Amino acid sequence: MSHTPHTPGLPTTVAHLDHTAVYSSNRQLSAEFLAAVLGLEVGAPFGPFLPVDLGNGVTLDYYEKTDEPIQPQHYAFLVPEERFDGMIDRLEAIGVTYYADPNHTRPGRVNDLFGGRGAYFDDPDGHNMEIMTRPYARP
Repeated sequence: MSHTPHTPGLPTTVAHLDHTAVYSSNRQLSAEFLAAVLGLEVGAPFGPFLPVDLGNGVTLDYYEKTDEPIQPQHYAFLVPEERFDGMIDRLEAIGVTYYADPNHTRPGRVNDLFGGRGAYFDDPDGHNMEIMTRPYARP
């Protein structure tokens, strides 16, 4: 078994998500949409990817896929309580309906799960996005 020496600043005992690709029909539109809602910036293109840096060392790398339909995924973002209302305001300003539940049956409402607040909304490709102020309590 080979041993790699520890590099300062890199995780040593747990897996740390660095990035994930998000398929989109228009990477610019989708990246700008999410960045606008979350109050973030779209980064410079990196090869075929357009990154949105989430500020915690993780990027969503938007990848344009036009040869087949986009399979919607779910992305959940733990956000600061003090920024939540601004995100809801931005969704309303751009005319995007948000919901209190993942099945989108309670429009224009937020939930109060685990002592926080949360909402779901679709991005331009139908990905089910979630913003929440408290992590889910897991067994």
